[in-house]
Parts: sequence; structure tokens; C-alpha cells
Amino acid sequence: MDEYCYGYARDIRLFSGTANPALSAAIARHMGMELGHVNVERFPDGEIFVQYRDQLRTADVFIIQPTCNPPNENIMELLIMLDAARRASAARITAVIPFFGYARQDRKDRPRVPITAKLVANLLTVAGANRVLTMDLHAQQIQGFFDIPVDHLYAAPVMLPYLRDHLKINEEAVIVSPDSGSVKMAHSLADRLNCGFAVVAKRRVNATTVESSHLVGDVRDRDCVICDDLTTTAGTLCAAAELLKREGAKKVYAVVSHCLLTEPARERLQKSAIEELITTNSVPQHDSPDSRVRALCIAPLMANAIRRIHTGESVSCLFQVNPPEDLLF
Repeated sequence: MDEYCYGYARDIRLFSGTANPALSAAIARHMGMELGHVNVERFPDGEIFVQYRDQLRTADVFIIQPTCNPPNENIMELLIMLDAARRASAARITAVIPFFGYARQDRKDRPRVPITAKLVANLLTVAGANRVLTMDLHAQQIQGFFDIPVDHLYAAPVMLPYLRDHLKINEEAVIVSPDSGSVKMAHSLADRLNCGFAVVAKRRVNATTVESSHLVGDVRDRDCVICDDLTTTAGTLCAAAELLKREGAKKVYAVVSHCLLTEPARERLQKSAIEELITTNSVPQHDSPDSRVRALCIAPLMANAIRRIHTGESVSCLFQVNPPEDLLF
């Protein structure tokens, strides 16, 4: 019987890839343990080499690696780490992927295109992952691409205290969905904050340019918070913010779970009507002192989920958009 049983009886091992070592170290700190020892190297021709320096036989292994920029390098590194752990006879291997790349390619919306999110799911499973822990997938149905358990967390429990306590977002404010794909996420946040709700109609001109043409909802003389799962070019956010200001909004903030801004996008954000962009450290954030990006730490949330998976406790309480605050620390 090859199945993992009684996780609490096994030794737990945390390992970090090279994509976001600062987050991995913070997770380990919150769990009161050290990261495991692993060598991740590049050969002169660019090939990736991985060797674990710790004993993994019968261990419960968690490998922390967001598949952010450069996505192909980080995915391949994660696959090799999974394979090495499987061949070292780990009892169970959990891929901890705070940001799941290629999630936007989740369907065939044009002829002769791939469903790359499904391909990545298959690769992770074949490489040796027995379980996946991730946060705020671009589309929740991506969980169905996996034939292994997926624990899907939300960044909202980390965001809500900051919005309430620091930005003083209350029932007078409006949570805004910048396009139809973010309606469910924005509506849930509006319910938790007891705020108003509005939707912006978006038309994508090309890969880097977006037009926001219509607004459904009343934002005049009210603070607005634009809510989305991720941003790369900031085009959707900035176009929505411009429309909101034209419609009479007082202050405009943005909340995104994963912030993968390019340099042109950061310049666009600096010139936009957005006062502050609140995100998480699911991917590395390298902000200048005058940056409008504020990154909140998800390490306590991820650490609690890892601990619960290891001990066999329920993780469902963390799936709530607004779980009890004592579960986060």
C-alpha cells in the first residue's frame, strides 16, 4: 500500500525553490522550524540540477515554489524537485504553489490553442506531487484539472484587516470588479466589508492595452477598491481607475492577490489614479520607496495550512474568505 497515512506520525520537511526564498523562510519561521537543505544549481548549458542533502525517506515533504517570472524556469525547477523527492522515497509530497502560473490559459477560446493550465497540472502529478496547496487561482475550476487533492486558499483574510483598519474602508465605500471575470471575487469582498458593489465593462485591445467603457453601479463621492486576482501590465486596473474618477469617485485603491508588474506597468501605475495597490508576497516584490505597491505577508496563512495538512486536521476552515483571525497566526 503506497498511500500516505497518518501524516502526523511522519517527519515534516520544508524545502524552498529559488523563485521566492523570502516567503519560504517566513513560512518556516511561523512554523517554528528551519527550511531543509537542498542544492539547486544550473549547469553551464542552463540545465537545472537538484540534490537534497537531508534524509527524505518516509518524510512528509512540502516544496514551496510559486511559478512566477520566469515561469518556465520555475516550473521546471519545481518538477525536478518533485521528481528528486519521489525518488528519495518521501512518503508524501505536497507542491506549495502560492502563485500558479499559466492559469489564464484554462480553456480553448480560439482554434488550435492549448489548455496549458491542464498541461501544468498533469506535469506536476507525473513528476511526483501527491497534493497541491495554492492560493487564489485565476479560475477556481482549475482545481478540477488535477487528479490529486488541491487545497485552494484565499488571500482575502490577509487583505481584509488592512482594508478595514488602515484604509478605513467601510459601508460607504464601493468594491469594484474591473471585468466580468472578477465579479465573484469582488462581490465576496463587498459582502465581508458590507460595502457597495460595482462592475466595469472591459474590452481588451491587445495583450497590453485595455479599454474600460461602461460602469454599472454608483461610485460618485465614494472611495472605491478595485478587486482582481492578478495583474501584470496594470492595464485593466488603470483603465478602470480612470473610468471611476470620471464618474466622480473620491479615492481609488486596488487589491490584487498576485502582483507580477513589469517595469512599464509600474510606470503606468505611478501615473494612474490608483492611490495604492495592495497585494501579497506570493511572488517577490521589489518596490522602490515611492512605489504605490503595498505587499502583505501570507506566510502565517500558508504555514497554518501546511501544519493542518501535515497533522491531518481540517483545512476547510481556511478556505473561508473570512476565517477566524486566530487561525491565521
